[in-house]
Amino acid sequence: MIRTRFLAAAALALLLAGCGFHLRSRIALPSDLGPVLVRSAATYSDLAYKLVRGLQAAGAEARTPTIEDREAQKAAAATGEPVPKKAELVIVSERWGNLPIAVDGLGRAQEFSLRYAVVFVFRKADGTDLVPQQVVELSRDYVSPPENATGTTTEREILADELRREMSASILRRVDGVVRAGQMVKPADGT
Repeated sequence: MIRTRFLAAAALALLLAGCGFHLRSRIALPSDLGPVLVRSAATYSDLAYKLVRGLQAAGAEARTPTIEDREAQKAAAATGEPVPKKAELVIVSERWGNLPIAVDGLGRAQEFSLRYAVVFVFRKADGTDLVPQQVVELSRDYVSPPENATGTTTEREILADELRREMSASILRRVDGVVRAGQMVKPADGT
């Protein structure tokens, strides 16, 4: 019995190693990135908070803008003094859509596709784009029978939270991909 379990575990390990499976490492961030502000068009964006937590897990000093940040910007604009720049991950827009994809015999929608699109840009402190502005779109399908809609709202909220988590991970993977690609392309002679 124990021998069979051991052999099954060993076979599974060899199978996973042979297919190229490996755990994801932490996302790569530029060494000169400094503190990161995660800005959003929405004041209390759940996505912004998920991105802050993801950046912090990657080792970055990240946060959303505070009232003090806004006041410092206003004061600097009034006096003409420069404000120390920080890297910014800007969520330009978040869009939700709910599209019916299946109807019953009476023409009532039964199945929907919940769609989530985010436009973002990641700028370094010097103002250059680390990740240029781009769109990430995700969707999930769910069933909502018109004759029994109990729980549909809760299911939709659960799916929306899942989509926000996946969106945060997708945005951070794009940042990681850009940083890793830039590390591989750096010229050796500095030209």
